[in-house]
Amino acid sequence: MDREYERRLLRQQNGPVSSPASPLSPRRQLAHAAVQSPSKDRNGDRFIPTRAGANWDVNFALIQENNKASSEVRKGREGGEGKDGVAYTTLLRNELLGTSIEDLRDTPDERRALSPVQSPNLFHFSPRKNQQREDTLSPYSLSPVSAKSQKLLRSPRKAARKISKIPFKVLDAPELQDDFYLNLVDWSSQNVLSVGLGHCVYLWSAYTSQVTRLCDLSPDGDTVTSVSWSERGNQVAVGTHKGLVQVWDVASSKRVCILNGHTARVGALAWNGDVLSSGSRDRLILQRDVRTPCIIPDRRLAGHRQEVCGLKWSPDSQYLASGGNDNKLFVWNLHSLTAVQTYTEHNAAVKAIAWSPHHHGLLASGGGTADRCIRFWNTLTGQPMQCVDTGSQVCNLAWSKHASELVSTHGYSQNQILVWRYPLLAQVAKLTGHTYRVLYLAMSPDGEAIVTGAGDETLRFWNVFSKARSQKESKSALNLFTSLR
Repeated sequence: MDREYERRLLRQQNGPVSSPASPLSPRRQLAHAAVQSPSKDRNGDRFIPTRAGANWDVNFALIQENNKASSEVRKGREGGEGKDGVAYTTLLRNELLGTSIEDLRDTPDERRALSPVQSPNLFHFSPRKNQQREDTLSPYSLSPVSAKSQKLLRSPRKAARKISKIPFKVLDAPELQDDFYLNLVDWSSQNVLSVGLGHCVYLWSAYTSQVTRLCDLSPDGDTVTSVSWSERGNQVAVGTHKGLVQVWDVASSKRVCILNGHTARVGALAWNGDVLSSGSRDRLILQRDVRTPCIIPDRRLAGHRQEVCGLKWSPDSQYLASGGNDNKLFVWNLHSLTAVQTYTEHNAAVKAIAWSPHHHGLLASGGGTADRCIRFWNTLTGQPMQCVDTGSQVCNLAWSKHASELVSTHGYSQNQILVWRYPLLAQVAKLTGHTYRVLYLAMSPDGEAIVTGAGDETLRFWNVFSKARSQKESKSALNLFTSLR
């Protein structure tokens, strides 16, 4: 082949060349280009990363840990260790990053500092050009930290609330039945405790600690299955095993009336003004006015297919929640004879029912041994909200009057009392002491103490909730005492 023709042919294929081309030259050029810019060709079997010279921005992404670690962090977040962790993290930000935070309430993201497992991009550091510390340490300062950090350490912190795990009083309650479907303990607004023991109902005054017997059903061959105080605390309703409901006047120790209508034992009672609702094993809920029981006919609410074991009126007295052994939770109103809402998510009997006094329309319910869950419902929309598995039978629920907290008592198999913080559903305290299922629960009129009863025939009193004064009330302009000097 002519040498000049060969040169022109190679010039058309590879561009102009200055020297005779070699068969390895294009491959050498491609390999050299791959080393210089690997991002242009990533289809090969090797990848050599490019290292930028002056870019030292750091992004750390935490690896998601297992559920056990997450639960431990969640527990630490709710305890005192979580608050100490926030202070320590904020102190490090001041000293290392120069954030100049003087108060813990000014922390940009306290939740992120408390729960690092839930925040994948916890550390996001980038260099700041010409960054200078605003508060340099004085050469005469005796403190190893800056002035901002000293203000941070001196800032007021809310003291952690401590709940005593020992009851402040224990009373003997002989013949207190170990029956999940009964409600034998209630605390009145006049600070008097009523307890159904066998054939009798006893009253215990929290002021004088005196015990009086209100009634005795042994002459009639009947036993007490439920007790409930009226809202004013002057009358107490007593449900019996034969299906009767007796209303007693406490001041005179006389029976006001006897309400018939049930054909089986009455295990649940709930007052709404002068209207008394009763739930029975005959699957019916009867609503009757105790002032005119013979004039106004009773309202029969039929919906449950097994025994009704839980009844609670909403704080606005507009809705009645009922739970039964058929694993169903119904919500009734004042005008309809059929349930306006039905919830069937529980897998066991629903005895524990509680309306929130802080969130309108929020209802909490607990299931029995086969369910073990506390569920929350938005009755305004009819939608389920949250659910927490307690690990044991839920016997009772009660909301705090002063804070968004909830107390629950449990049976099989841990026989414990748990205090929850809503809506985080984190355990604030766990109280133990009963050797049988904690089937009965009542709250004091001031909302600070609770009493629990169990088949071990004891009543235990616990200081669970704190009666904290509202900050909005103390700072209100309508409060004349705040302006006095």
